[in-house]
Amino acid sequence: MNFLSLAAPAANGEAAGGASFPPFDPWHFPSQLFWLAILFGILYLALSRFILPKLGGVIESREDTIADSLDEAARLNEQSKEAKQQQDLALAEARGKARDTADKAREKVEAEIAAETAKVDAELGERLAEAEARIQTLRNDAMSNVEQIATSATQAMLGRLGVTVTEADARQAVARNTQQEG
Repeated sequence: MNFLSLAAPAANGEAAGGASFPPFDPWHFPSQLFWLAILFGILYLALSRFILPKLGGVIESREDTIADSLDEAARLNEQSKEAKQQQDLALAEARGKARDTADKAREKVEAEIAAETAKVDAELGERLAEAEARIQTLRNDAMSNVEQIATSATQAMLGRLGVTVTEADARQAVARNTQQEG
């Protein structure tokens, strides 16, 4: 018996006893395909009944939260615009009163005119400063809410893509993009 006759079955994927490797043996294919179909069926059921509905619920909840926050930001923006309009009307009314007072007082005494004008201007300055501070506070609150939402949305989107980002990194990226746009 020569060496080549012994090596020939091993070269064809057969063992010394003449049997081939079971996963490559065509006789085992039907049972392998059967169990493959059962495994994928179970995997499909698990995904469709348990995992995907939970993910969909989380995504829908996040979208609702973002939409609510954007609506709140729009509402706060409208409030700040209304406050600014009211302040402008009050300022115009106060200036009108100041002019009337100044015209009447000019005929009487120049000293009274200077005192009354200074008083009205100081009052207007205070009211204007208060209104500006209130408007700035509303704008800052709205922008911080938008930045928090954008940070959360950035983390959620990158998380769905498989990229883990810390909240600080997401906040920096949002701030950087906000500065570039603004």
